[in-house]
Amino acid sequence: MHIRRGKLSDLDELARLEALGFPKEEAASKERIAARLAAFPELYFILENDGEIISYINGLMTDEKDLQDEMYENPTMHNPSGKNLMIFSVVTNPEFQHKGNASFLMEHVIAECRKTKTSLVLTCKEHLVSFYGKFGYKDEGISASEHGGAVWHQMRYTI
Repeated sequence: MHIRRGKLSDLDELARLEALGFPKEEAASKERIAARLAAFPELYFILENDGEIISYINGLMTDEKDLQDEMYENPTMHNPSGKNLMIFSVVTNPEFQHKGNASFLMEHVIAECRKTKTSLVLTCKEHLVSFYGKFGYKDEGISASEHGGAVWHQMRYTI
């Protein structure tokens, strides 16, 4: 297994996995993923094994403090010199879930962010607060996000 950055040729598989990983209202569309890959492919962290995508994490950079719903829709909000990585998706192929793959990839992303002194912000549902907490993310309570009509907790990992 190795970790690499995203590329446009990953589009179909990333869209397939996104649809498997999130309810329809929350999943990024193929078009949205394409726009993100065009704007910031380096912020798609992909774990693969023998050419198969096992897991991925993606987001955009910004100086904004909180994750805003508009960020999901608008890749032009990406600021390459921003100090916060807003994580949109942590997705693992269902065949490879519960085997430590997302954890392995998250540790890698955190290590990369330490190098650039970049903090990380994500939103998650209540049942995942303890999962992200084990990496050192702090729960900041219910987010203002209404993405997909769900209730989200905002989590922050400060470098």
